[in-house]
Amino acid sequence: MVVLQETTLTLTEQRVALIGANGSGKSTLARLLNGLVSPTTGQVRVGGLDVAREGKEVRRRVGFVFTDPAAQLVMPTAAEDVALSLRRTHPDKAERRRAALEVLAAFGLDGLGDRSVHTLSGGQRQLLALAGVLATAPDVLVADEPTTLLDLANSRRVGDLLLSLPQQLVLVTHDLDLAARCDRGVVMVDGEVAFDGTAAEAVGHYRAVA
Repeated sequence: MVVLQETTLTLTEQRVALIGANGSGKSTLARLLNGLVSPTTGQVRVGGLDVAREGKEVRRRVGFVFTDPAAQLVMPTAAEDVALSLRRTHPDKAERRRAALEVLAAFGLDGLGDRSVHTLSGGQRQLLALAGVLATAPDVLVADEPTTLLDLANSRRVGDLLLSLPQQLVLVTHDLDLAARCDRGVVMVDGEVAFDGTAAEAVGHYRAVA
């Protein structure tokens, strides 16, 4: 079964939206960028690195946020979860916790360090997942439908945060208003790129054919 047809893309814009119906191939395309999915043919390169051969270094440079934060929140408390991402850069445990609390505060989660991740709201859990990924200072952030499970207020909060990041953002989303705020839009249909242009043009194309 072919999930993604032969595709050639060079993604250089600061904020790139991948849009399309469920099963169109957009999430598969996004997961190729840090090796969560491996291509059976062809090559994926990030910053000159071959994802298949240099996957470990690529994953240091490309952070990935899932639709459901439960897929990546693995530690009991918020501070411990962020601290897990800081083990390489902060080997001292006390310093690592201090840095984790600073990261939480920067993401609007101040005072929640010792809270169980299971008692956080949906919006707080998604912000925590983002905090954990961004604590490693990746060059690129891939976000796979990060607002799908959130209410309107938290969708806006997370969306605003994503679009304000200094990292290059590759955003898989069904939220067309959020997609339109990006710089470039790629519309996927049946595993192929059906349209590639400015985000506003891509959203307009998708609305016309959906």
